[in-house]
Amino acid sequence: MTYAGPGRGWLIRLVIAFAFAQGAVSMARPAVSYRALALGADARAVGVIAAVYALLPLFAAVPLGRRTDHGRCAPLLPVGVALIAAGCALSGLATSLAAMAAWSGVMGLGHLAFVIGAQSIVARQSAPAEQDRNFGHFTIGASLGQLVGPVAAGLLVSGHDGAMARTSATALLVSAAVAAFSCTALRRIERRDALPLRAAAADTVRVPVHRILRTRGVPAGMFTSLAVLSATDILTAYLPVVGEHRGIAPATIGLLLSLRAAATIACRLVMTPMIRLLGRTALLVLSCLAAALLCAGIAVPLPAWALGVLLAALGFCLGVGQPLSMTTVVQAAPEAARSTALALRLTGNRLGQVAAPATAGLVAGVAGTAAPFGMLGVLLLAAAGTAARPLRRPGPGRAGGTANAERTAGAEGAEGAGDTTGADAPESRCSEHPSGEGAACETRFATPEEARGRVAEKDRAAEKDRAAGDGRAAGDGRGVDEGRGAATESRWG
Repeated sequence: MTYAGPGRGWLIRLVIAFAFAQGAVSMARPAVSYRALALGADARAVGVIAAVYALLPLFAAVPLGRRTDHGRCAPLLPVGVALIAAGCALSGLATSLAAMAAWSGVMGLGHLAFVIGAQSIVARQSAPAEQDRNFGHFTIGASLGQLVGPVAAGLLVSGHDGAMARTSATALLVSAAVAAFSCTALRRIERRDALPLRAAAADTVRVPVHRILRTRGVPAGMFTSLAVLSATDILTAYLPVVGEHRGIAPATIGLLLSLRAAATIACRLVMTPMIRLLGRTALLVLSCLAAALLCAGIAVPLPAWALGVLLAALGFCLGVGQPLSMTTVVQAAPEAARSTALALRLTGNRLGQVAAPATAGLVAGVAGTAAPFGMLGVLLLAAAGTAARPLRRPGPGRAGGTANAERTAGAEGAEGAGDTTGADAPESRCSEHPSGEGAACETRFATPEEARGRVAEKDRAAEKDRAAGDGRAAGDGRGVDEGRGAATESRWG
């Protein structure tokens, strides 16, 4: 496969565009909640509107991924921006809860189209050893948007003197303008030298969805991503409701949400040394466990400053799941179906965004507005258990263990991109070499030539070992390797 050259201007432009698009959505989501409250919605209705945001994307993700696998990715970006801007603006003009729910769905569809196109570009134009790093930088764009968006919404929305309906509508119109501005960075995002690869892929047989879902590593990556995104989504949608019940001003809620996003950015900036220290799987498990405890802590009545400390720690823990789950899915999926695999991952995300807010609304209606955060704690505990399966069942051919292999890959500068944990190594690649080392080498090296060189080196070593075994069986007290001659003589002489 051919990858983009050393220039990374395309990634910088993509991060900038994603920051504006995500900033618009992050400004609009709490503004939608405040406008719904101003129109008479209760906590249950807010949950339903938040769920509709993910409903249309739930059915559109796989067709968009199929199209991207065999064509260009860049056209999805301006289409997504247009839908986001339209959904934001029309939500601000809506006068009923049903209309707000519908336009929230349009906003979600636009966000899905943009993300599928952007993630596919990163996967297509990044060498295997660069994927963790590039996906981490790409998600920094999302975190930047999540940092600025809620602050802007909090500054624009005011509940004094019955002004919430008017000010929330203003915030939605401003978010539409922010989304439109992201188009200024969408120049020369997709490299033309990668396009012929798609023409070749179009001649291959389409990989069935059920085969992608059964590939080792894809389900685990999807569930982890679902849990982490559901936590972020419910936090964004329900923290304003919690603030209303606890008397916390909208501006303070916006600052708290932005503090969480800032902690997520900090996490992704130091992800490389964390992977080197712990390994990808252990890092994922520990982050989900800590996030589960912190989410449950939000349900406890705390002063605003203590809630800020808790949200900062939670944001740091939630920063791990998204980029590592992207790399896991991309490296596990068949090469001709990577965009479809990413789309399936996003389908799982949207399924979580449909089910989790709706369930949270029901839980909030029965047990109070803080109860959904306890539900998130249970979901993140389940994600930690799923991510921990490779630690309990290390795959064959990994004498050093999963964590050791991941730390080695991180130390080689791959940021864990090339490690093959028990949950994210394609079985078809491991079968190409008796020891499974061929697959590991193929993902740890930036070029196919380097991978083939390592496999040939392993083959030569295996041939020497077989020759040494033949010599010992014949009664020869000397092995092929002269450095082991004395030990061999004492054993067989």
